[in-house]
Amino acid sequence: MEEIPHMSEPVPSREARQWAMFCHFAAFLGLIFPFGNLLGPLIVWQVKKDLDPFVDAQGKEALNFQISVALAMVLCFLLMVVLIGFPLLALVGIAALILTVIAGIKANEGRAYRYPFCWRLIK
Repeated sequence: MEEIPHMSEPVPSREARQWAMFCHFAAFLGLIFPFGNLLGPLIVWQVKKDLDPFVDAQGKEALNFQISVALAMVLCFLLMVVLIGFPLLALVGIAALILTVIAGIKANEGRAYRYPFCWRLIK
């Protein structure tokens, strides 16, 4: 781990930062195939979690957020019966996209990111 003078905690290695970023960005597999947003972070996290505690923590955070997004999307689909689900689905999708990009960038900088509005099932 590298030490940055103005920070009290050591920064994860370059490799650990990149894998943590990939944990977040793997959610974009959901744009290619169904449930890819869950499978992508799960696979990257499971394969690389022992590399560094930072990768483990960010992998869990990414997976927890994608589980929360999936549950919110299901709720939006159910609410489409009363029409409010359509705008809510768009809102959830845009928010998930923006927050995932922010998380990936922060992870690549070596800063742990905690998603807002996230149900943390995996500890």
